[in-house]
Amino acid sequence: MQATNLRKGTAIIHKGEIYIVTDHHHATPGNKRGFIQATLKGLKSGKVITNKFSSTEDVETAFLEGKRMQFLYKDGEGFHFMDMQDYQTHALGEELVGDGKNYLIENMELEVKFHDETPVQLNLPKSVILEVVESPPWVKGDSVSNNTKPAKLETGYQVQVPIFIDQGEKVKINTDTGEYLGRE
Repeated sequence: MQATNLRKGTAIIHKGEIYIVTDHHHATPGNKRGFIQATLKGLKSGKVITNKFSSTEDVETAFLEGKRMQFLYKDGEGFHFMDMQDYQTHALGEELVGDGKNYLIENMELEVKFHDETPVQLNLPKSVILEVVESPPWVKGDSVSNNTKPAKLETGYQVQVPIFIDQGEKVKINTDTGEYLGRE
């Protein structure tokens, strides 16, 4: 495809590595030829780069196949997922899972993108519901200066929650920002 057709979320192959377009901008400076400035995130390395493409330049697209997977467990080899179609398991490394490790609970179903039968991207839902396993008690008078308190979730992730949230409650967490969204 031509560089002018690049859109956010498009997977391309650039210098032998698969990248996802995270941002793009078409620029036409004065009397010069137009170009596309794209911000790319490497799926395997996680490295973010900025690249200029000529507006007539051809870009190789990468076909990513999405598979419905179930998270099973984590061990020394990585995070293990099972394909819901053929029950084959795949171990994804820490670098591929990234911050997603904070939101994964056993038996959770999500989408994993594959390129040539190799897992390259984990797609988390926009929000997850997790149980609070540890939260300090609220002390009268705290509400004057402090409206939130730390809470440890079942995945080990620590998040700031309102003072009325207690241990054992379920909370909704935004997977993009890691912030508390509400009670469940």
